[in-house]
Amino acid sequence: MPLIKDGQTVKTVGVGIPCTAEQFLGGGGQGEVYKADLGGQKVALKWYFPVQATAEQRKALEILIKMGTPNDKFLWPLDLAISDTLSGFGYIMPLREARFKGIVDLMKRRIEPSFHALATAGLQLSDSYLVLHTKGLCYRDISFGNVFFDPDSGEALICDNDNVTINKSTQGGVLGTPRFMAPEIVRGEARPGTLTDLFSLSVLLFYMLMVHHPLEGAQEQAVHCLDLPAMTRIYGTDPVFIFDPTNDTNRPIPGYHNNVLAFWPLYPQFLRDLFTRAFTEGLHDPSDRVRESEWRNAMSRLRDAIFYCAHCGAENFYDANMTQAGICWACKSPLALPPRVNIEGTLVMLNHNTQLYPHHVDDDRMYDFRQPIAQMTQHPKNPDLWGLQNLSTEKWVLIPAGGAAMRDVPPGRSASIALGNRINFGKKLGEIF
Repeated sequence: MPLIKDGQTVKTVGVGIPCTAEQFLGGGGQGEVYKADLGGQKVALKWYFPVQATAEQRKALEILIKMGTPNDKFLWPLDLAISDTLSGFGYIMPLREARFKGIVDLMKRRIEPSFHALATAGLQLSDSYLVLHTKGLCYRDISFGNVFFDPDSGEALICDNDNVTINKSTQGGVLGTPRFMAPEIVRGEARPGTLTDLFSLSVLLFYMLMVHHPLEGAQEQAVHCLDLPAMTRIYGTDPVFIFDPTNDTNRPIPGYHNNVLAFWPLYPQFLRDLFTRAFTEGLHDPSDRVRESEWRNAMSRLRDAIFYCAHCGAENFYDANMTQAGICWACKSPLALPPRVNIEGTLVMLNHNTQLYPHHVDDDRMYDFRQPIAQMTQHPKNPDLWGLQNLSTEKWVLIPAGGAAMRDVPPGRSASIALGNRINFGKKLGEIF
């Protein structure tokens, strides 16, 4: 039976506005969550089970509320909630929209997001945890249950933020979720902190892109009962990355681990190298773990590397190591590469729907996706001709191949896409190839 009945009212501590429960949404190990009305605004209300409603938890919440949300991707505690008729306390947080789905929905194939959406979600999550960590906080429990994303756009949200604590805090809090905890926590040698968050983030991203756990291969398959001793060995005392280049004892097994066997070879080498580092060096030395900023950069590169099969429309990835376009993974037809632009080392595939953002042309505006500064567009009279339309407020300069005269590309106009053409975006120069 729910702790709070529909229509029952509690009171917020900070602003003193009544909050009325409207619908039970679900429960977990700490308490229950309800859709609620706060002065006409729809919010989420979490109410703790009596055993979890400790003075320590309340103090932790008060600190988080005072600090405020790191960015808009966190469903952060907004205010404490109390009641004269209910024991304990709870808190108010923003309500998650129905369009956001969990990673479990991805694992069970209830949703089929594009690679672009997955890369976008990975980028936003990496960036958000970076912001959290720079504030001296650690999340403690990065896992399936705490992350949601829009499968159409990739927009991400992070929930259950009441477990966030000061980095390396020894006071209470959860240790993490099985399969996501860093090996040193599994072994009982450490408590959650920024470095253990980095391991959990790497596991989460691997799950999202490979639909599999990075340590579950032949060794896990050989276990008849995945009990606590077996899990401690696989995830704590003797972990082995399933694609470890120097140790093949834990390779994925065809027929059992088909997801990861299918997805791993699809991704560019730079991403596979980063995962390999995360689960070899980073598996055994916390100081060598892949940082959030590195994942953010990799997810941005992954978005830029996508191009489409002309036969079936499937997303494929351009790899700088490619000597030829290759074969589409989906329909097995030969692939044709679209034009690309090299903006001082950043490669972007120029598909029909490609957009450039401020971070592509200005290092001072890192990963700013609020408004595109360019988009691919067809010539109004000849659909076979394509250009890069200037959506910024700044003038560009087109430097045509072959020594033709340079010309300005003011806002609203387009720079023609032709082999060897260069575009001066102001702070950076791009070349079409």
